[in-house]
Amino acid sequence: MSSIEINKDTYLMWYESMLLMRKFEEKAGQLYGQQKIRGFCHLYIGQEAVLAGAMSVLRKEDSMITAYRDHAHALAKGTSPNAVMAELYGKATGCSKGKGGSMHMFDKENNFYGGHGIVGGQVPLGAGVAFAELYKGTDNVNVAYMGDGAVRQGALTETFNMAALWKLPVIFVCENNGYAMGTSVARTTVQTDIYKLGLPYGIPSSPVDGMDPVAVHNAMDEAVQRARRGEGPTFLEMRTYRYKGHSMSDPQKYRTKDELESYKSKDPIETVKLTIQKEGYADDKWFEDIAEKVKAVVDESVNFSEESPWPEASELYTDVYVQKDYPYIRD
Repeated sequence: MSSIEINKDTYLMWYESMLLMRKFEEKAGQLYGQQKIRGFCHLYIGQEAVLAGAMSVLRKEDSMITAYRDHAHALAKGTSPNAVMAELYGKATGCSKGKGGSMHMFDKENNFYGGHGIVGGQVPLGAGVAFAELYKGTDNVNVAYMGDGAVRQGALTETFNMAALWKLPVIFVCENNGYAMGTSVARTTVQTDIYKLGLPYGIPSSPVDGMDPVAVHNAMDEAVQRARRGEGPTFLEMRTYRYKGHSMSDPQKYRTKDELESYKSKDPIETVKLTIQKEGYADDKWFEDIAEKVKAVVDESVNFSEESPWPEASELYTDVYVQKDYPYIRD
């Protein structure tokens, strides 16, 4: 049973937050093409409902950790769009001081712990954060996101076992967009129902329509309630889809245009918009105002990043070790 009601305000929040994610990522893609953003760049376009439905359940004190497709996660968790865009630019004002870039967003203030480039590496770290919350006696939870390719890492099974044994307050979320880079799930695993991987460990596990924020909200709400009650982890397979390639260098020859269009017909932003209109939650003027507001926020993030300074060369030697005077660092 849902503990957090879905109402008018929920739908309006979902729409605005998903639109910001979408427009921010579209702008990031444009800037990458202009070589303003360098290195790897993995866009989240199409998967926005997975985060929107979670954020209507989670508290600020709850933590989040994910893989390298992480811009939208940082935005959803409360990181300033200016700080996220500046990080993409590699500027000193970025959320990781310009030293992490696209794949390594981090925001301690908002309990967002990355942004990890090692496939599956964030899964045991998320359990570790959850262990810390259990150890401190809080009722905060950690949500550890991963892609469908990461579930075939050995670290996942080790972490599932420990999390179940210790009843850690962690929610494991597989964002199954159908492809591990360019290889379909069906070609890489004998168990295509990924959620079933949690069942041997006694972890409540289920598939969720990741294109529907309502379904995500309800599944996350149940999982969060379990975690806060001290009943341990949950594993959710969010079945979603990315409209763009694995990264900006992906030619996407492994899927058909018909497949892509079939998922676009279930676009979460448009679906939520239709519900808002049907229920009379907002008029056309509201949608226009939100579109202008989001555009202004994204434009401001670009201007902020363009005007921000590059990191000083001395930053190469900072934030490497906790010990300030580590003796093996030399200028």
